[in-house]
Amino acid sequence: RELILQLGEEAIVASCPCFRSAPLSCAAAGREGIRDAAMKIKAHELRTKNKSELLKTLEELKNELAQLRVAKVTGGAASKLAKIGVVRKSIARVLTVYNQTQKAKLREAYAGKKFLPKDLRPKQTRALRRALTPAERGRKTLKQRKREQNFPQRKYAVLAA
Repeated sequence: RELILQLGEEAIVASCPCFRSAPLSCAAAGREGIRDAAMKIKAHELRTKNKSELLKTLEELKNELAQLRVAKVTGGAASKLAKIGVVRKSIARVLTVYNQTQKAKLREAYAGKKFLPKDLRPKQTRALRRALTPAERGRKTLKQRKREQNFPQRKYAVLAA
């Protein structure tokens, strides 16, 4: 059976057995509804912004989170408590986009250079990083080259019996 919980302008429809005992305690009990109702920042929209705009957005979100935490302590509305998760995720999105753009710019700056900073190098495993490159693997000493030239591998013809 469906129960409706009125929170300000949003109406959340929940069909969960634990809804009656502890509303907003599980995802099925309306958390998703509140999360969708709150303003979400989309990553593709953030990618169009420059560094200063991203930092400004980040600062605003952190201030909003601080206000929501104060509301939580003072006993704010359930919609505000549920919005904390949305704001935290938005902060994470902004930081992710910011760090990805920074790393992409660094990759462009170091493209074609002889040495790369360690955080831009491929991770791989420790053994693979220390392994010989194909060029190093193919190199031979002077003595080895002379021996191969002077004593080539013998060719044998096998008769079919």
